Amino acid sequence: MGPLQGIKIVEFAGIGPGPFCAMLLSDMGAEVIRIDRKGGRSPHKAEIGMRGRKAVALDLKKPEAIEAALKLIEGADALLEGFRPGVMERLGLGPDVCLKRNPKLVYGRMTGWGQTGTLANAAGHDINYIALTGALHGIGNKGEKPVPPLNLVGDFGGGALYLAFGLACGLIEAKKSGKGQVVDAAMTDGASSLMSMFYGMSAMGVWQDERGSNLLDSGAHFYDTYETKDGKFVALGSIEPQFYKELLEKTGITDPDFQQQMNRDLWPSLKDKLAAVIKTKTRDDWDALMLGSDVCYAPVLSLAEAPKHPHNVARKTFIEVDGVTQPAPAPRFSRTVPEVQGPPQGANNQASLSAWGFSASDIDALTAAGAI
Repeated sequence: MGPLQGIKIVEFAGIGPGPFCAMLLSDMGAEVIRIDRKGGRSPHKAEIGMRGRKAVALDLKKPEAIEAALKLIEGADALLEGFRPGVMERLGLGPDVCLKRNPKLVYGRMTGWGQTGTLANAAGHDINYIALTGALHGIGNKGEKPVPPLNLVGDFGGGALYLAFGLACGLIEAKKSGKGQVVDAAMTDGASSLMSMFYGMSAMGVWQDERGSNLLDSGAHFYDTYETKDGKFVALGSIEPQFYKELLEKTGITDPDFQQQMNRDLWPSLKDKLAAVIKTKTRDDWDALMLGSDVCYAPVLSLAEAPKHPHNVARKTFIEVDGVTQPAPAPRFSRTVPEVQGPPQGANNQASLSAWGFSASDIDALTAAGAI
């Protein structure tokens, strides 16, 4: 019953951000069919990014398979692919061909560097894409090397989320104009967009281009993580004066230097002093003192701990599908409630193609040609 119910999308199988984008759209109710390579493996039930859609395995080296793909595309509202620039064109499935067959198609393309530019045809991964945008440079402690923030900023934030947003925008526009178009989602573009606030702060002179020296990058003593007595960690974000005041009250700190909250020269020494205080109690002790208060506090939870936290339990932030604990669809809708459409599935040519309008004789012909 999600908000994208009735939307049909063809996904060309890929890795990482491509499947994640398709998962987001499926979670929102879209009917997504994944085109796998013939002879490929079926996904493991714990490959969460593969959940919620049907699949068909096509040998895209055969003309019959290309024609089958085009028939699927004819009945779709959108398509998404994550190959290097030119691969879909060489297969005979580029935007010009697909839009000729389906003029209303929103053709989503996701790459690291983009469809154009001096690096468009180079190999790369998340770490490379965010390095080029200024994002990686700003993540890490002062005087230390940059730290990759998992692959959240490039692959998933700058890539999958921006492609999903671009496809949603394209679908809305196509409803008005009756015309499709190409969505070129580059992870470098998306990650750069995510850095908008920091480029603005830099232009205003309130952000230093040196990691670990600013308000939000571990430079400030009141916005960082600290180790507790039991070797665990807590996260503090007491930026506003009233929240900072409560932090000092909860920790029992009376040192007058702490009254100079925004004195950057004092931040390193105040951080050392605060670290010593936090290490006097266990994480559970600090939870009892600060969790739910206006300190802006949270325990740093592991993957195993997060689904069990009472807040996440109360909101059903995590769900179980086929025995696998995983994040629930997000965001929430009051009326068209999203839901996972099922666990990861391998190719089921008969059922998948039938659901998209292929007749039994069509499927038999593809089988005889070795195209599926």
